[in-house]
Amino acid sequence: MRSSTLVRPGLALLLAAGLSTLVAPGAAQAETAPTAVAPVTVTSTEQLAPGVTYGSFQVDTPRGVTVGYLLTADLSKNKVSLDLLHPDAVAQRQVVSAMANAQGAVAGVNGDFFNISETHAGVAATGSASGPEIADGEALKFAVPNAQRFGPGLAPGTSTRDVFGVGVNGKARVDTLSLAGEVRSAKGTITLEGLNQYALPVGGVGVFTSAWGAANRVRSTCGSDTSRLDPCSTHTYEVVVRDGVVTSVSTTPGTGPIPAGTEVLVGREGGADELDDLVVGDRVTVDEKLVSAGEPKLTFAVGGAPILRDGQPLAGLDTKTAAVRSAAGVSADGKTVYLVALAGRAPASAGFTIAELADLMRSFGADAAVNLDGGGSTTIAVREPGQAAATARNNPSDGTERAVANGVGVFVGHR
Repeated sequence: MRSSTLVRPGLALLLAAGLSTLVAPGAAQAETAPTAVAPVTVTSTEQLAPGVTYGSFQVDTPRGVTVGYLLTADLSKNKVSLDLLHPDAVAQRQVVSAMANAQGAVAGVNGDFFNISETHAGVAATGSASGPEIADGEALKFAVPNAQRFGPGLAPGTSTRDVFGVGVNGKARVDTLSLAGEVRSAKGTITLEGLNQYALPVGGVGVFTSAWGAANRVRSTCGSDTSRLDPCSTHTYEVVVRDGVVTSVSTTPGTGPIPAGTEVLVGREGGADELDDLVVGDRVTVDEKLVSAGEPKLTFAVGGAPILRDGQPLAGLDTKTAAVRSAAGVSADGKTVYLVALAGRAPASAGFTIAELADLMRSFGADAAVNLDGGGSTTIAVREPGQAAATARNNPSDGTERAVANGVGVFVGHR
């Protein structure tokens, strides 16, 4: 169903009261921040499939008009589900529409912030996401240290380990993941602090698997726990384990594809000292898994910065910088998901501050929500009934879709 411009509740509690301006405690409001944001105007709604709707809206602000797009997914419908949109490798990028079409999604939005640029001489950006990834129940990667994250600042009390995901019970939620892993040999046990991530904690050891891809592993030893711009470590060690046996060691992390059945351990500083006890021929067992703070186990997860919890915007959200943004939210019962992407180009791209984005998600009916990557990454791709493929709908800021690390896909039926 399509509707001409009107203001109304509906389309999943669509903006029953409009937006109000949020100012974090103790924070000064920007001169450009509105004192009263106009109600949101719904400009179209359409059912993509039973339980899945897509629509557009706009908000008039003192900065200009902001146009946005909303996907809603009713997970109580037994054929509607979410999963991670992702390329063939963790350290690889692809546009949202291509990922959606390759995986058979009816729609999707871009996901987490990622390692898109680099300042370490001779070390290429990996293209991998900052936060954790779980796809179809499989843990693909863990989170980089907070200071190594790309994107705007995190709200107090949140971290790169926070995710938006869906549990084995089919309900969505915002949760926090931790890594439980270790390397065991006759020489002792080493705790793992990384899984397929572009930055390791100082003094830590991480494991890279075939899921990582062909990107360099040197980047994982660059930067620090306080700044991603700090120099690369000069004290590193790499151990290759194939079928449970150490096959090679090196003082420099390598690059290139990792074969199935092979794990590459990388350590920096104290972690390098722990690994250099291992020699070729040693038998080694490597175990790792991602553990959620909440229950039940997550079958899908994408990194995101929490902005809304228990129906309330988090303290400390930015009230000054308006930008093109994406977000994912969920109702209190975990059954209704709200995926939002703003228009990317003028004259419809006045944007929202993060505080306004939180209020927007709350007005849709979200009880919890996360901020996803924005700017040129913001993309919403939709395949309407009768169309052969999903296409980008929000006129991305770069003029075309940007290749991104991952996304949130909406699926209907069995894949």
